Amino acid sequence: MSTHVDPRPSGPAAPRRAFLRLLGGAALLGSGGAGLAGCSSRVPDEAIAAWRGPAESADLRLWVLGHAILAPHSHNLQSWQVDLRQPGEIVLRVDLERLLPQTDPLSRQIVVSQGTFLELLDLAARARGHRAQIELFPEGPFGPERLDTRPVARIRLLPEPGIARDPLFGQILRRHTNRKPYDPARPVPAGAWAALAAAAGPGVRFGHVGADDAQALAQHRRIANEAWRIELTTPHTIFESIRLLRVGAAEVAQHRDGITLLDPMVVALERLGLFDRSRPPAPDSSATRAQIEGFERAIASTPAFLWLSTPANDRITQVQAGRAYARVQLAATAQGLAMQPLSQALQEYREVAAPYAEIHRLLGATAAGHTVQMWARLGFGEPVDPAPRRGLQAQLLQG
Repeated sequence: MSTHVDPRPSGPAAPRRAFLRLLGGAALLGSGGAGLAGCSSRVPDEAIAAWRGPAESADLRLWVLGHAILAPHSHNLQSWQVDLRQPGEIVLRVDLERLLPQTDPLSRQIVVSQGTFLELLDLAARARGHRAQIELFPEGPFGPERLDTRPVARIRLLPEPGIARDPLFGQILRRHTNRKPYDPARPVPAGAWAALAAAAGPGVRFGHVGADDAQALAQHRRIANEAWRIELTTPHTIFESIRLLRVGAAEVAQHRDGITLLDPMVVALERLGLFDRSRPPAPDSSATRAQIEGFERAIASTPAFLWLSTPANDRITQVQAGRAYARVQLAATAQGLAMQPLSQALQEYREVAAPYAEIHRLLGATAAGHTVQMWARLGFGEPVDPAPRRGLQAQLLQG
């Protein structure tokens, strides 16, 4: 935590100090739609070592899990807790210390993120001639409001000669979430849409909108911008993100999770004790306005949106939606497309209820229980660095 700076400066150095704090906030929050991630420097090598792929191991479970930990996860929390103490089994639990109680009060996104992990695990097992026998919620599913210590899944890797290697496996080390602006002049080709829809598979409804429907695009952009504005200007939700900031290479290398911030100006201010993370910026501050404008630029550049919805919203359905999302993003990677999830309008906290209702109406998910599980922007963009990863050892249950 940096040193707190009084917002009512006094003394001869006060105007410069206040100006520096404003610049720091603007650099943080004006990140071109990067959602607090605004990186202008590279992520430290040790924080992204997992993206080089796992080492060979006599225990196939370790090799498979070395791919699974590269799955997308909300806020990059990596709330996967893996128990290997029973020979021949993998037990997956949620790390209950890694939740998002403000922006994800029902932990729907956390459970979806367990599904992304399981899908990459399954793809890796197939690549080694094994079938992943996945038993979901072997001790019963979580209730609708909170998670507990019961396992999400019990997995056994069973040899199966002749099992097909899924071509999506080859995209795991290349898949990265891209929060930057996209090329608005390059529409998503019809063939790419077909590949993404096929990757989603059964059990979810895959939908998309592109450059041929300007009116629908405008509605998607408006709802995305409004939901982001609400999250950014609601103190308890934006402060949840601020607490997960990793500022500078040393913090990124130490934690290897959360929201990476490597902007040189902010790092310099942090070292001087002039970057305040003890409270959120005011809703009407220059820093907040800068981030809203940056996000709007990214959304305005977006030529297409896609979504996954389900007729129910129980915990098993949430896991399956996560598996489908992982496959869709891998398929997008194979097509050379950039992709970023837009979670803000899908969250269940009180202040975002209006955009939540709007996006569900727009996407035809109004029947009882019907839920938009994932919504994302899609397009062609410049390459980005991978997100930090804690590494498998950090996620193994000890003892």
